Amino acid sequence: MLAYLVLLLAVLSRILPHTFHEVSWNFTAVGGGLLFFGSRLKSSASGRSWRPWAKLASAVAVLMATDYYLTVYAYNYPFHLRGYLVTWIWYAAVCLLGMEILRKTTILRVIAGILASATSFYILVDFALWAGGTMYPHTLAGLEACYIAAIPFYRNDLVSTALVAGALFGLPVLAAKIVETLHAAHDNNLPMA
Repeated sequence: MLAYLVLLLAVLSRILPHTFHEVSWNFTAVGGGLLFFGSRLKSSASGRSWRPWAKLASAVAVLMATDYYLTVYAYNYPFHLRGYLVTWIWYAAVCLLGMEILRKTTILRVIAGILASATSFYILVDFALWAGGTMYPHTLAGLEACYIAAIPFYRNDLVSTALVAGALFGLPVLAAKIVETLHAAHDNNLPMA
């Protein structure tokens, strides 16, 4: 249930800036939310191995619908399926990344997930924009210009992914440590400050 609430947060982080006529500059909860969602996908030993895949498909479908809504209604552009295929594959890949490396949460694994998520989005989506679009010439200089123009978006995506993933994976650990400290203080009859 919590994973779906995080997915809702990711969707709202993309839609709300447009609702209030603001630009988010790619500062969203999508990367961190997908890592968290993926970390909660567990294969079942009871023969229900299709369940994680159905949950993964539902998360990707929600984000696909969000892309359609934003393209058609917020940006007022025509929707072209081929323009989003790389992004949709990336959504699934980040969930799978979270499923594999973040099932056991450590600081290094979370950092690796954050870096892999934001950097892969930057590299793949901007390459697809350059290769499939007309905004940049199809030359090495055009590819370089595309990546340079995307650096502010990459920076914001990296920061927002780090903040969201840090909160989602770090706050439960912090809460557990606080509870552990309180129990130890209570068991030792120590006064609590």
